[in-house]
Amino acid sequence: MDAELKSLKIDRSKRVKEGPSKWAMRWIVIGIVLFLIAGAAATFYKKANAPLEVSTYRVTASKPQAQAGTVVLNATGYIIAAHKIQLASKVVGKVAWIGVDKGHHVKEGQVIVRLEDDEYRAQLQQAKGQLQSLEARLAELQNGSRPEEIAVAQANLQQAEADLGNAQVQRERTRKLAADGVAAQSQLDDADARLKQAQARGNSLRKTYELVKAGPRIEQINSVKGQVEQVRGVVAFNETQLANTVIKAPVTGTILERVVERGEFVTTSFVGERGAKGYVVSLADLNDLQVELDISQNDFNKIGPRQRASIAVDAYPDKQWRGQIYEISPEANRQKATVQVKVKILNPDEALRPEMNATVSFVSDAPAAGAAPESRGYLYIPPGAARNGAVFAVVNGRAIRREVKSSGATQQGLRIDSGLNGGEDIILNPPEELKDGASVQRKTQ
Repeated sequence: MDAELKSLKIDRSKRVKEGPSKWAMRWIVIGIVLFLIAGAAATFYKKANAPLEVSTYRVTASKPQAQAGTVVLNATGYIIAAHKIQLASKVVGKVAWIGVDKGHHVKEGQVIVRLEDDEYRAQLQQAKGQLQSLEARLAELQNGSRPEEIAVAQANLQQAEADLGNAQVQRERTRKLAADGVAAQSQLDDADARLKQAQARGNSLRKTYELVKAGPRIEQINSVKGQVEQVRGVVAFNETQLANTVIKAPVTGTILERVVERGEFVTTSFVGERGAKGYVVSLADLNDLQVELDISQNDFNKIGPRQRASIAVDAYPDKQWRGQIYEISPEANRQKATVQVKVKILNPDEALRPEMNATVSFVSDAPAAGAAPESRGYLYIPPGAARNGAVFAVVNGRAIRREVKSSGATQQGLRIDSGLNGGEDIILNPPEELKDGASVQRKTQ
């Protein structure tokens, strides 16, 4: 056994020095080269046939024409009084009495505030006194002279005529005596002077009698008439000023604000921050309410004059009120890019208050008689998606060319009349090398 085991040992003294042959090395090199060529060809083929990355756009139809009675727009705004009045005084004065408070209901003509009126009453009384004096003077002129005055003037004239006759007799007698040499020349001169004096006095009293008998001149009467009318105007003005110390409600409504107290001064001129007040109360008819809204210019085409609407407020979510467009501003707000719209509330009640926020749902109007409603909206695509009257739609990873017909570009994009149905993914700005059926893939965002 030992001899057999020894025979099984490996003789390590001998080394194998034989290697591969030259042909074997050639085939190995050829194989490596072929492998590299095949890999390069596969990489090139893969790159040549890789899908083209493109940006796509999903074609959707615009909103179809709304049927009558459907909501086309929702907007929020605030309830306002249609006609809010700040009731001011027409005269200056101190508040003597105020009979209303915030929230009180008043009727047209109801007294709200009284101002102190002592000065206005005194001015009116003074003007009335002047008027009475002038009216009496006018009546005197219009009635003319009294019979007693005419009689006195006539008696004075008769006395003057008698004196004139006596002076004439005395003068004639003195002349004869002077001619006979009995009377001196000085006596004749005195007689002539007394005659002339009697004649002048008679003429004066005759004119006075005629004036008294004829009465005053028409110019005098007209002058006094003018003075009477002037003072009547002063009286009317003072009466108006006195009446204006009582401030009344111009309309039936509700007091929204009370800004004065008893003893405060009310003015009609410049109002300071802590000085006199420019108005006494503000009021409005709460049965005439509106909702003021700012409608975006993008939604302005959805509404029109007198369009119907439904109104809701947060305080009463289960109630709704009927409304109708009352006013559309003729100009837009440049900063906000909005147009102001006012919606009149047709059935207001006590639940609504000015300055409440409100939501208005505008309802589409009924279509014209015989007009068929549009079944679908229009299709719009970006203008750069169409090339040579066609677009490329992405279907199962490939670009499929579709011819389309367009009616022109609009603000919403290129309007498509035929060739697309909506829902397609089309390629934006397709490159010139893109062919029908080419493999594509969407770009990752």
